[in-house]
Amino acid sequence: MAEIRVADKAGACYGVERALELAWAAATGTSEEAFTLGPLIHNPRVVSSLDAMGVHEVSTVDEAAGSILILRTHGVTPHEEQLAQKMCARVIDATCPFVKKVHVAVEKLMGEGYQVLVVGESGHPEVEATLAHAPGALAVCSAEEARTLDLGPRIGIVVQTTQSLATLEAVLAVIDDGTREVKLVNTICEATSSRQEDAARLASEVDAMVVIGGRNSANTTRLAEICKAICGKTFHIEQAAELQGAWFAGAASIGVTAGASTPSSQIASVVETLESLTREERR
Repeated sequence: MAEIRVADKAGACYGVERALELAWAAATGTSEEAFTLGPLIHNPRVVSSLDAMGVHEVSTVDEAAGSILILRTHGVTPHEEQLAQKMCARVIDATCPFVKKVHVAVEKLMGEGYQVLVVGESGHPEVEATLAHAPGALAVCSAEEARTLDLGPRIGIVVQTTQSLATLEAVLAVIDDGTREVKLVNTICEATSSRQEDAARLASEVDAMVVIGGRNSANTTRLAEICKAICGKTFHIEQAAELQGAWFAGAASIGVTAGASTPSSQIASVVETLESLTREERR
């Protein structure tokens, strides 16, 4: 049987655990219908589980009018929050506290007169919510994109909480070229950084890597990219049922990590399946 090693820092972060606790409490503590504005977290299996418990996903506030509405971990726009407070029976704010800090930072930078840039993926709900807290702010996801921007003399920068430090540094190298004032508020979540560092270290020490988490999860996708660059046999899965024994043929050691939206139960299930698959291969 191959040695299975789980990264020290892997799986659900504080913001996700807090959001899940709030959602579970809403599901079990009342007979009222409860909804989340968009997926609570980027983990399809967890979202499906919440739906089975009676916490359903909606795409607009008016779909939850008169009911309990839970604001997703990635945050919402100020307009959506105001609308929710007016239309819904109760609003539960499950926005990650670290995402809230980004909102405060962009509002402060804009108030100080900076042209605000958000280093992150345009279209991602966290980035879209952040941009809405600073009208006129721009999202930039790469050094190449940064080179195309028409920038003024004073730039304020914040970062999507799940971005990589490497991306931030590449963008910063383009923008902070000595011709303008640049103020950086590094809002990358510590949980993201520690997971990326641990995953990279583990990937360099094993024959294959498994990364667990939603394919719609930015931080999980980034973990998979980091691992793939180091360990060619890297597999991004959402659940244990996707694992195939042939992937690990000849592997003496397999590393496992998971995105910040992955509960420990999913990690345990993957480890158990890996042990079974590699045990069968050795027979």
